[in-house]
Amino acid sequence: MNDYEFLDSGNGKKLERFGKYNFVRPSAQALWAPKKSWDKINATFTREGGWNAKFPSSWQVTLENITFKVSPTEFGHLGLFPEHHIHWKWVRENVSKEMNILNLFAYSGGMTLAAAQTGAKVCHLDSAKGMVAWGRENAALNGLDKAPIRWIVDDAIKFLKRELKRGTKYDGIILDPPSFGRGSQGQVFKIERDLKELLLLCKGVLSKNAKFLLLTSHTPGLTPMIQKNLLKELFNGHVESGETLLEGENTYPLPCGTYARWYV
Repeated sequence: MNDYEFLDSGNGKKLERFGKYNFVRPSAQALWAPKKSWDKINATFTREGGWNAKFPSSWQVTLENITFKVSPTEFGHLGLFPEHHIHWKWVRENVSKEMNILNLFAYSGGMTLAAAQTGAKVCHLDSAKGMVAWGRENAALNGLDKAPIRWIVDDAIKFLKRELKRGTKYDGIILDPPSFGRGSQGQVFKIERDLKELLLLCKGVLSKNAKFLLLTSHTPGLTPMIQKNLLKELFNGHVESGETLLEGENTYPLPCGTYARWYV
């Protein structure tokens, strides 16, 4: 049973249910008119005024067999990207117990937990100490607090360079780089400038029997074709790309990002 539901979108906003609460948040892609009546709203977030209602500091939501601690943040996030649930399913289908998986820019751990549910070893990395702690909480909620997961707070590029020197290898890599970010020691990441270097470093730490690299993005200019071309330039094998969508009953699909994946 899923505790999340995409209800509708339109007029630059999206309506979603997280557990028993209905939230309205900005969505610049929703240029059309809503298809439903939005008469049951518990809270609205705007970039100008933040949240306009009170609710619990946290609660739990289960989606695609993963349970998350949900907690509204000052940036309008809730602790998971529900549009990624299709990728969690793909990860479970393509990861096995024998594999060593690296998850970069790992946020609250959806991809990490999907991989760990297969019994694989996972390295979970994020530059934000609080997000790594949140990922640990989610692991405990899913009975994975004893799973073989390494929890790392670090800058992704610096970490990859050290792994390359150490000769560490991974059988699959997942990464969801931001448009702009700061590392654990203030390093600046700009996706247009740094993505190519990041992918080259990822290629360097993939094992000779590596199975996949999954790249996801919420950067509007990083189209599926751009991502596909980057992966085809670097890897031999199958490459596919597309839009990541939120889909609901009797409403328009809402684009919420893009992805590309290389696999053998």
